[in-house]
Amino acid sequence: MSEPAALDRDPALSARASTDALVERLGRLSAEAERAGLDAVLVGPGANLRYLVGHSVPSHERLTCLVIVPGASPRLLVPALERPGWDGVPTDALGVEAVTWLDGQDPHALLASLLPAAARVLGVDDDLPARHLLRVQAAVDGSRLRLAGPTISELRMRKSGDEVAALAAAGAAIDRVQARMGEWLWAGRTERDVAADIAAAIVQEGHATADFVIVGSGPSGASPHHEAGERTIREGDSVVVDIGGPTPAGYCSDCTRTYVVGAPVDRELETVHEVVRRAQQAGVAAARAGSSCDSVDAASRTVIEEAGYGEYFITRTGHGIGLEVHEEPYLVAGNERPLEPGMAFSVEPGIYLPGRFGVRIEDIVVVDDDGSPRRLNHFDTSLVRLAP
Repeated sequence: MSEPAALDRDPALSARASTDALVERLGRLSAEAERAGLDAVLVGPGANLRYLVGHSVPSHERLTCLVIVPGASPRLLVPALERPGWDGVPTDALGVEAVTWLDGQDPHALLASLLPAAARVLGVDDDLPARHLLRVQAAVDGSRLRLAGPTISELRMRKSGDEVAALAAAGAAIDRVQARMGEWLWAGRTERDVAADIAAAIVQEGHATADFVIVGSGPSGASPHHEAGERTIREGDSVVVDIGGPTPAGYCSDCTRTYVVGAPVDRELETVHEVVRRAQQAGVAAARAGSSCDSVDAASRTVIEEAGYGEYFITRTGHGIGLEVHEEPYLVAGNERPLEPGMAFSVEPGIYLPGRFGVRIEDIVVVDDDGSPRRLNHFDTSLVRLAP
């Protein structure tokens, strides 16, 4: 899981990865692409590009694309007006040639010219827009497009020691926000006002931005992805708070706790919360190297089903996390992929009772080198009662 120590670089560049580590990632992708039968891999702006070269600049409707051909040096196709955004990125040290194009030129034809004449099977990044993919396909006679996401995910799923440290720092930062919830969450305030204060605190406590702030009070908590609205929080409400975002290093947090403002008005809340707490403990305990992703889901789900709430657990148990909040591996029924050291993911069972309330508890867990699960969040999982 170890990679060389990071260079001193702009903290907005992703991920504490040294030049040597990035070179290794590019080499592994080239080898994986050849094994997968891909003549080239095309990667656009986003998390995959950050993972491979340590940086990503949005190019909007213009084409930016990393072109990886097995056995050849990578090339980065960049609009000329975006080239200054790559200053300070060690493309030369990575062996990546930067190729620029001007408005008025056809970047898709230029990309086609960077490929070997015999290239036909093109692995395309999951996030490359159709406006580019279809034009590249038209520019390369006889080309066939295949998703490169699974190939790149094979590299990204197993976090290095530096990546785990970055995730742990993100987890500690979001724990500090959860610990401050009593500063903002009380009766008489709207969900939207509470969410705005939480978002500011997420940045104050060490994140680059607040990627999402879910504040689901009372019946709103029964919607797992509820958007904070104008509902006024009342005394006795339970409140689901699901928050997270990227740190300056590029790695993300994601943590959920359920609170109650004063004494709960729904007497079943404490019972449901205890079931979810035990389900989360079971899921974490099951997340060992060699265990399948769906077995972790089953461990949490069984606790909830045996308590009689199975029909109200309407989500998967978890998702991978890293440079993106949601990435491989997914802890969901039917996913038989075995867990391995370095894999990091959420464990977040929940019970959602329509029209009444919801409960979710979520922590990030990593599989350590010895195969055991380790939580990266440490804030109390008990039902926290806040002053009304």
